[in-house]
Amino acid sequence: MTERSWLAHYPAGVPADIDPSQYPSLVALIEEAFKKYADRTAYSFMGKEVSYADTDAESRALAGYLQGLGLQRGDRVAIMMPNVPQYPATVAAVLRAGYVVVNVNPLYTARELEHQLKDSGAQAIVILENFAATLQQCIAKTQVKHVVLASMGDRLGGLKGLLVNFVVRKLKKLVPAFSLPAAVRYNDALARGRGAPFSAPRIGPDDLAVLQYTGGTTGVAKGAMLLHRNLIANVLQSEAWNDPVMKSIPAGEQPTSVCALPLYHIFAFTVNMMLSMRTGGKTILIPNPRDLPATLKELSKHTFHSFPAVNTLFNGLANHPDFNTVNWKNLRASVGGGMAVQSAVAKLWLEKTGCPIVEGYGLSETSPSASCNPVTLKEFTGTIGLPLPSTYLKILDDNGVEVPLGQPGEIAIKGPQVMAGYWQRPDETAKVMTPDGYFKSGDIGIMDERGYTRIVDRKKDMILVSGFNVYPNEIEDVVAAIPGVLEVGAVGVPDEKMGEAIKLVIVKKDPGLTEEAVRAYCKQNLTGYKQPRVIEFRAELPKTPVGKVLRRELRDPAPAKPAAASVD
Repeated sequence: MTERSWLAHYPAGVPADIDPSQYPSLVALIEEAFKKYADRTAYSFMGKEVSYADTDAESRALAGYLQGLGLQRGDRVAIMMPNVPQYPATVAAVLRAGYVVVNVNPLYTARELEHQLKDSGAQAIVILENFAATLQQCIAKTQVKHVVLASMGDRLGGLKGLLVNFVVRKLKKLVPAFSLPAAVRYNDALARGRGAPFSAPRIGPDDLAVLQYTGGTTGVAKGAMLLHRNLIANVLQSEAWNDPVMKSIPAGEQPTSVCALPLYHIFAFTVNMMLSMRTGGKTILIPNPRDLPATLKELSKHTFHSFPAVNTLFNGLANHPDFNTVNWKNLRASVGGGMAVQSAVAKLWLEKTGCPIVEGYGLSETSPSASCNPVTLKEFTGTIGLPLPSTYLKILDDNGVEVPLGQPGEIAIKGPQVMAGYWQRPDETAKVMTPDGYFKSGDIGIMDERGYTRIVDRKKDMILVSGFNVYPNEIEDVVAAIPGVLEVGAVGVPDEKMGEAIKLVIVKKDPGLTEEAVRAYCKQNLTGYKQPRVIEFRAELPKTPVGKVLRRELRDPAPAKPAAASVD
């Protein structure tokens, strides 16, 4: 393809390139927001509005506390919290003090947490007390010397904070017993930090900002090293891309985004938290998006314009009976990422909200966004769109040679958002970086003459049926269009005759849906070798906390039902 010929298909006003050098560091971007938007609401959480000025003061106090612990510049500080206001304040504190954020999934087991803390060499952790029991099991085997313990009600103030903590601890029993005798409570750390001296270190674009762990499903999780300039670039790329629709927000109305994806995940970290800081936006924090009634109840109280989410969340909300209690009329951008958006879900979402899902694509290694469909489109393309400003994308064969347009190959990405490499793993970095600076994604895609790329699958998820390549995304997309299907996953299972056969796992929307009906539909819509050999119905699909379907778990038989239902 001629050099970036996709630029001809950009919406009017979207630049070919962005300038990440306008900020020397992410700290400069954050502090600009604190100053410029001091009196605006930064976060809305459980009915409490937290201003930019409050977040500024809180993060400054915590930064002073952390520096007082004697941590050295560049030391790693782990953050293990869901979407609570302490999360963004802690990120700002860690970066302002000259340290590196290590984002940790709060639902990790002790084994997974131990690996990440050891691998990153984290010296300190800020953790919600709900997950402290997990930390207790492994902290002795890590380098962590300092623990700051947050609780759900910390920043809600007075009686409300006490009440929320009582409900979380005593009624819902969401805080298992733990013993971390040296831990300091979050509000106590702030109190100590307010009076502590603070010296702002000089931080440059090439300093490490975040270690974002990835690849745990394929083996040992690796830390993608995201520099300050990588994240700045992706914030500016995302802003430029969304601008054609976001500029239509009426003057005087604060741009507002729904943050239902977890902030420890790079999608929400950049596209919710950091982008909102850049634009002076308000972020509605949803601590548990799996609780669909509570999520819809919260959204019914707000006017919002931007909603980044994964296919499973769009699908769950659009099919929920309470969906129409929310005013969706102000929604300007519904951005789908993290997994393939299914056309049936996109169609339903557009029908119900009037706002199309624009599918984007990226990875932890690309901060994360690499490409996206134009936000001005009204129809669902089934592609990952066009490369973002300043981004180059090509499709490579197994020898690293670019394939002709229309041919499948591995998607490779070059741009200012691409990571510096994997933390302390030069061997792993060498496997994914080409000599000319492209990151090899591990995803198989086909690019058309306009520059739109369609993902046909992960290299490792491809199913080989009698020598034919079958891509699960295609099968799932077809079956998801059956009216009685709520969710579907497709995987390859061993087969003596064909090498591999296709197995479908379906969650029903209509209890009357039968295996025969699914087979008849597949026969009508899929060629012989793409038709499922095994069809299994389950109550739910196994998913990661972000909502991605865990395909590898679909290969196993459905888990036996426990004798007694456990309480979430």
